[in-house]
Amino acid sequence: MAADAGVAAIITGTMNVDEISKKSLLNKIHASYGYDFTGYAGGSLDRRISRFADLWNISTAGDLEHRLLNDSVLFEDFLLKITVNVTEMFRNPSFYKSIREKVFPAIATYPFRRIWHAGCSTGEEVYSMAVLLKENNLYDHTRIYATDINARVLETAVKAEYKPYPFHSYNEKYLDSGGMRKLDDYYEPHGSGRIKMDNSLGTNITFSPHNLASDSTFNEFNLIVCRNVLIYFNTGLQEKVLGLFCDSLCNFGFLALGSKENMLLSSLQDRFEVVDKHEKIYRKIA
Repeated sequence: MAADAGVAAIITGTMNVDEISKKSLLNKIHASYGYDFTGYAGGSLDRRISRFADLWNISTAGDLEHRLLNDSVLFEDFLLKITVNVTEMFRNPSFYKSIREKVFPAIATYPFRRIWHAGCSTGEEVYSMAVLLKENNLYDHTRIYATDINARVLETAVKAEYKPYPFHSYNEKYLDSGGMRKLDDYYEPHGSGRIKMDNSLGTNITFSPHNLASDSTFNEFNLIVCRNVLIYFNTGLQEKVLGLFCDSLCNFGFLALGSKENMLLSSLQDRFEVVDKHEKIYRKIA
């Protein structure tokens, strides 16, 4: 039965989208909006679609498809809910400590450095990297390219304005990463009870949209950071994105993945050496 006929079942307020309906929905989203979710891991994606439908009181796959394809504002909210935007300053401090100690000495030998933060969300981890670069006297000759599929979270990243509460808890993470000052030296109170990152941190950062599922390489990088993004992709899309990263790295460039991600099952593993097994940091050698 076709998706338009309302194949999906209604289960006590939670929409259960069958594979045929989901494939129809994702293909039409790709054709209409250019976002390709067909390579996302099934279970996680199904749950997020179902939660979105519940939020908007949508009970069938046919209704969901119709409304998303005919309401661009609703689709913007769908995009925000369907993508994962969990981030914080100095997330996993041991990772940043390893970057300081095992990556920076190598990239410091280049007269100019390019870093790509793929899947940067609202930007907290990008500004964390900027702080690290400043404290190691590398910022002035480094350009950070920070990308995400979601334009709305990029707006937040560009403004660099955040709620103050979580930032008060980030100082310990910053110090555990090897921080040399106090984290609040890098932000100040802003209007409406928010804080704003110091303007100097954003001067060498370029934020822009990029879809890892469908877009190509756009520069050559000394370091690519893409943490906790690949876990939401199926095996085929993971391999495709790792290939994109490999093509985007200069010789002896570094790739940093999330704690549950690695190169071990990739056909590209022979092109990388392990720099830090625990922190999932690799270096391109071929």
